[in-house]
Amino acid sequence: MNFFDNLLIFSTSIFMVVMVLIGLAFLTLFERKILGYIQIRKGPNKVSFLGLLQPFGDAIKLFSKEQNYPFMSNLSLYYLCPIMNLMLSLFLWMSIPFFSFNLSFSLSMLFFLSIGSVSVYTVMLSGWSSNSSYSLLGSLRSVAQTISYEVSLILILMSLMFMTLSLNFFDLMIFQDCWFVFFLFPLFLMWLVTGLAETNRTPFDFAEGESELVSGFNVEYSSGGFAMIFMAEYSSILLMSFISSLLFLGGNLFSFVFYFFIGFISFFWIWVRGTLPRFRYDKLMYLAWKSYLPVSLNFLFFYESVKFYILFF
Repeated sequence: MNFFDNLLIFSTSIFMVVMVLIGLAFLTLFERKILGYIQIRKGPNKVSFLGLLQPFGDAIKLFSKEQNYPFMSNLSLYYLCPIMNLMLSLFLWMSIPFFSFNLSFSLSMLFFLSIGSVSVYTVMLSGWSSNSSYSLLGSLRSVAQTISYEVSLILILMSLMFMTLSLNFFDLMIFQDCWFVFFLFPLFLMWLVTGLAETNRTPFDFAEGESELVSGFNVEYSSGGFAMIFMAEYSSILLMSFISSLLFLGGNLFSFVFYFFIGFISFFWIWVRGTLPRFRYDKLMYLAWKSYLPVSLNFLFFYESVKFYILFF
C-alpha cells in the first residue's frame, strides 16, 4: 500500500472514532431520558433545547474538575488504565466492516475476541493500582464476572462461525437471507444476557455494587479518569448493540432496519437497567458455569453437525 492508502485508512478510522464518541455522548442523554420516563419524571431538559447539549456540559464539568489521586497509589498505572480502557473499547470498532477503504479484514471476529479479552487487564490494574481494598475487591469481582461470561460469548460466536464458515463480520450480511435470529433464537437470548454481563450493566453491575463495594474498581477515580471509564462502558454498549444486530438481525449495512435494531438493542440495555434489580453474585456465577456453558456447548455441537450434514449430504 502506498502513502495515500495509509492516509485514507487513518482518516476513516479517525472519522469513525469521532462519530462513536459523539454517539456515546448522546447515548448517555438517551439513557437519562428513558430512565426519567420509566421513573415518571423528566430527564435532563435545561441545557439547550430538550437538554440536547447536556452530554457536552457533563463532559466539560468532569474534565475541568480537580484530579485527585491516592497518596499510596501506583501513579503511572493509575493514570494509564482509564486511558487504555477507553482506547481498547474504541479500538474494537476497527473490526466493524466498512464499505469504503478501511480495516475490513478477514479475521475481524478473532480481533474482536482478542481485544475484548485484553480489556479485562485494564479493569484489574485500575483496581489494584489505586491501593484501596474497596477498588481491589471491585476489580476482582468484575474480572471474574467478565472472564466467566467470555467463555459462553466465544462459544456462541463459534456457533455463528460454523454457520458461515468464516471469521469475517462482513460475511454475515451475505449469509443472512433468512436472519440468524430465527435459526439460533436461544443463542440470541443468551447473547443478550452475556452482553449485559460483559458490559457490567444491570442486573449484572457487580463492579458497582454500592451497598457492598462503595463503587467498585473506579472508587478512587475522579475528573477525567472517571469520565474515561464510563465512556469506555458506553462505547462497549454501542458496540455490543451493533454486533448483536450484525450477527442475528440481518447484518445489512445498507438497510435502515439494521440501524433501527441497533437503537432498539441500546434501548433494551437501558430498559433492563430501569426494570430489573441487581442479581446475587453467586447466582451470576452459577448461571455462567452451570447453565450457559453446557447449553452453549451443546448448541455448538448441534450447529456444527447441522453444517456438516448440509455440506456433505
